[in-house]
Amino acid sequence: MYVEKLSCWGENVVKLGTTLTFYGGVNEIGGNKILLRDLDTKILLDFGMSFALKRQYYSPPFLSPKSEKSLLELGILPKIDGVYRFDEKSAKVDAVFISHGHMDHSAYLSFIKREIPVYCGETTKIILEAFGEMRRADLEFNVEGIKFQPFRTGDKVRIGTVEIRPVHVDHSVPGAYGFIIYTSSGAVVYTGDFRIHGAKHRMTSDFVQEAKEAEPVAVITEATNMTGASVSSEAEVGEKLNKIVSQAEGLVLAEFASTDVDRLNSFYHAAKNNGRCLVVSPRQACLMEALRSDRGLMIPSLDDENIMIFRRSKTENGKTPLRKWERQLMEKYPGKVLDCEAVSKRQDKFLLSFSFYDLEQLVEVQPWPGSCYISSSSEPFNEEMEIDYERLISWLKHYGLPQYHVHVSGHVTPFDLKKTLQEINAAKIFPVHTEHVELFAKFMRGLESQTIQIEKGKEYKI
Repeated sequence: MYVEKLSCWGENVVKLGTTLTFYGGVNEIGGNKILLRDLDTKILLDFGMSFALKRQYYSPPFLSPKSEKSLLELGILPKIDGVYRFDEKSAKVDAVFISHGHMDHSAYLSFIKREIPVYCGETTKIILEAFGEMRRADLEFNVEGIKFQPFRTGDKVRIGTVEIRPVHVDHSVPGAYGFIIYTSSGAVVYTGDFRIHGAKHRMTSDFVQEAKEAEPVAVITEATNMTGASVSSEAEVGEKLNKIVSQAEGLVLAEFASTDVDRLNSFYHAAKNNGRCLVVSPRQACLMEALRSDRGLMIPSLDDENIMIFRRSKTENGKTPLRKWERQLMEKYPGKVLDCEAVSKRQDKFLLSFSFYDLEQLVEVQPWPGSCYISSSSEPFNEEMEIDYERLISWLKHYGLPQYHVHVSGHVTPFDLKKTLQEINAAKIFPVHTEHVELFAKFMRGLESQTIQIEKGKEYKI
């Protein structure tokens, strides 16, 4: 039986049955915020920042949101009663489940009422708490006081009328999970972000097998790579990095995500195989230190002779301001810290992890001839990133640094995705985390499943 009634959740919502409402991740990459309601149980699947929507109104740091009111007014935060810390009403959601630690899936936990439990993988908890320590708490990222409830594959979490079974998947951040959610209307599968071409593809296979066995009535799937997909693997990335580093006569600069452990290991081995040390930022070193508690990740130790820590050059007043966590790191590993002068003198011995915001340090380092820059992240896909890319190229031109792009996506490719959805064989497919829903729907026409082209804020009966 399916009965409708008026409620604080919107215009028409159900008293009995199972529904999905998508408050983010609709016609955009990231920003996933999905409400699953089963009978009287309500859970949120991810609660991430919508970078695309935020870019429409803001340009940090000079034009940034100053209050929750601004984010609600502009629709960056969805209007949902009983969810936010600043809402005086009692909590009307039973739990939040976070698939992984990327900001487009987790950042807006900042606004969640602290009495609402947040379930996530043990590794995601480590990452978010490490970020909470390293970053200054601000409006859009503050995990202080959150009641994290960590899980692992094999756990079964009972929330009201639903049972959630997290199963690991492979993605470009460790500790990523998909969920199989058993409701009164049947099983609902949420893939989170995943891939099959990564270093740990067997984890995704475990998830797909369990999802298939659940005989789901619906699957919520990412569909990021419907255009511009490339076929590669982390093993291929490692081979390319090794070849580039072996040819370099000077400094090798490398840009990659601090949370991408697979890429960290690829750069580490490329450096070690060619008689170099991998020099990481304090932020990356702190994250490595935190993640060492997860033995399954095989992260290099900061005690490793092939790992060093880069400290930025002093400011004009001769001081380098350090936050508490940075000072503790430097004090724990005093013999591992290199400044610009130390790097400059022995450039052929280092592979330096180097972000866009470190470019000013090149003035002090003065790269030798035979140096190079390796970009190992997604190519620019919006106007703001294009502008930053042009600035990067200007720096590289000035110092005569050729740029290589060596990367493999954290997201599933189209044919792998189609095969996965065919195996899971849910009655309905809800594509999220994509800008190309119509393309996706046409590409999936050969499947027995019905593809639903989602409208933001609309409630869908399962």
